Amino acid sequence: MKWNQIETQTDADVLMDLFGGFHDVCVREAHLWTDHWVASDLSMSCPGHLDNRIRFLIQRQFHNPSAIELLFDEVTRFNLVPTPDNYDSIIYDATLVVRDGIIYWSPEDDWSPDSPIRDNDTWISAKKLSWRIVDWLGEKLHYGPNEENSTEPNA
Repeated sequence: MKWNQIETQTDADVLMDLFGGFHDVCVREAHLWTDHWVASDLSMSCPGHLDNRIRFLIQRQFHNPSAIELLFDEVTRFNLVPTPDNYDSIIYDATLVVRDGIIYWSPEDDWSPDSPIRDNDTWISAKKLSWRIVDWLGEKLHYGPNEENSTEPNA
């Protein structure tokens, strides 16, 4: 599964065309991590660079491709606004913009980094974005809980 880089708006437009503008998709999973960690002697490793990364597994109701993985590196902002109760979380069209060395993605089709109400929506900005086609449909989780690290507190 080859990773493709988004560096220009043309690169972004290619992904948008390939994935149908993110029409009828859902975010199946997200995973956030950093290069910070604590050793067994309780010392902490704290790199001096922007080390936030987020992976998204996106699935859609169309073929070729039906699922992709987005890898945001050097994340500068992640704004999550969950869907309210009694509403579905289907994405009908998304926004992918490359501007001034920053890549913006939002599951809203009319979203803009310049909007004064942009924080009312979910969006992410990062210095780097890679994507790849994956064969990961269905309910199985690829990043998250499994039998060994269940989400159930008493499991």
